[in-house]
Amino acid sequence: MVMSKKENTNKLYVNNRPTVVLMTKWHAIYRCKSRLAKDIGAFKAAKIQERLMNHTINVAKKIQKEGFADIKVAFDGIGIKAAKKWAVLNKIKEVEIQGPGNLGTKMKRQFLKTHHEQNHSHQTRNPIIIIGSDLPSISHFELIQAIQILNHKEMVLGPSSDGGYWLIGLSKKLLKPVCTWPFSGISWGSDKVLQETIRLASLNKIDYQLLQTKNDLDNIIDLSPWLDHKKFRLSASSYQL
Repeated sequence: MVMSKKENTNKLYVNNRPTVVLMTKWHAIYRCKSRLAKDIGAFKAAKIQERLMNHTINVAKKIQKEGFADIKVAFDGIGIKAAKKWAVLNKIKEVEIQGPGNLGTKMKRQFLKTHHEQNHSHQTRNPIIIIGSDLPSISHFELIQAIQILNHKEMVLGPSSDGGYWLIGLSKKLLKPVCTWPFSGISWGSDKVLQETIRLASLNKIDYQLLQTKNDLDNIIDLSPWLDHKKFRLSASSYQL
């Protein structure tokens, strides 16, 4: 029997299939996109947050459907009961609450919980990738690339133009046990997050690779390149900007 290229590719990843955790803030008015809300209003900012989240989830779902990864959504700004109800409606099997703390604490918690779930369900300790939901341009290609990199690198980072990163992935090696250095001693919320993470990676002799730099959508100036982007379906008229 001759297997197709897609079947061969899926077979390659089935024993090394990572979990992709999408960390996102719930699109409640006055509780998300505060910087953008100052320019265009809280309601419009919340609608943009909703579209960004849905776009990222659709990209992750495609990865899961093709057998490259399992996905989980970790919310901030919504309770677990509401999150589970949303998950059922949107056909998402796994959903979590991010919990308290700064970004580093929240990411560390997701790595620990996801790693524990893999062990509890007797799954192989596979790589874990965390992505944000502020990127209109995130695509199927970048997630596949990150998964491929973790087959031969210990860590992968997706730099963002504001000095942070939109993706972090840790290999099986760094998850036995989960390392703590990427999440402590970093000035979260500053423009030095990526720089400090790379410095710590070098100190710990971590073999890492960077993805393409992308621009997070946080301010009105970040919105302008996507106003007429057909795939993302944003337009000047829809938001009356």
